[in-house]
Amino acid sequence: MVHLFPIFINLAGKNCLVIGGGQVAERKVENLFSYDANIMVISPEAGENMRRWFNQGLIDWQAREFIDSDLDHVFLVFVATNDVLVNRGIVEQCRQRGILVNAVDDPPNCDFYVPAVVRRNSLVVGISTEGKSPMFARKLREQLEELIGEEYGQFVDILGEQRDYIKQVIPDIETRKKVFQALVDSDILDLLKLGDGERVKERMEECMSSWRD
Repeated sequence: MVHLFPIFINLAGKNCLVIGGGQVAERKVENLFSYDANIMVISPEAGENMRRWFNQGLIDWQAREFIDSDLDHVFLVFVATNDVLVNRGIVEQCRQRGILVNAVDDPPNCDFYVPAVVRRNSLVVGISTEGKSPMFARKLREQLEELIGEEYGQFVDILGEQRDYIKQVIPDIETRKKVFQALVDSDILDLLKLGDGERVKERMEECMSSWRD
């Protein structure tokens, strides 16, 4: 069995096409809003949400049937019409053009699957069953949401800020690694859980100065 290669893709400024105007298509569009993509929708009909997003300038909706040229200059496609044969025909065209495509609820005709996601700022945990059981993926996500609180995202943001600073002030790579490790192994995350901001600052200063010892 061939397994999926897990990857995170930057969609900022890229053309993402959703074909279909029903509730499933709406969910795909809404999910794309967080990633600064250029969102295009092709569908003769569209629901209230889709129309509102179009009127707000959030999406480019073309109220018509799909045509081949809609795939020009497109990076990624979600196919979500209610006609399986139409969906599969579009999938075939996408694959001929080398465009990543997801045919909703049709795993064999997907180049990628959208995982169940737990997001805490820049910390992202994706859960995939490779299309075998989206409901189980959702259950696992709900369990992880209880375990991974907002403080985890705060900790990742702190690590990111300090990483940039450390790269500027510490030229030696091995020394940098030691400081990074000290931060990761510290009790800063526990202090964030307790809401103890003062001790967080103290612990950060201790870790950041450890390379001078």
